[in-house]
Amino acid sequence: MRKPRSVSVTEAARNFADLVNRAYYKGETIVLLRNGTPVAQITPPVGAERKSKADFLLAWERRPRLSSDDADSFARAFEAARAELLPPRDPWA
Repeated sequence: MRKPRSVSVTEAARNFADLVNRAYYKGETIVLLRNGTPVAQITPPVGAERKSKADFLLAWERRPRLSSDDADSFARAFEAARAELLPPRDPWA
């Protein structure tokens, strides 16, 4: 388990979204300090299961895949739609 990161309440207010994201996505605990005294903390949700890189790679390998026919059909539809697009207009011309 990592040591909790400590930040001042002022810094937490300025970077609140980042601290919440660190707690949720990285599993970090952030201790909020007022005049050097801990007053609160931001923690990951109770029961939040942290996924390892190995878990991600396994899920990636097991992901559903298109059949060759579906992939070819998608590629043809994509190219047909792309052919209908007009070239971008030059805003400086």
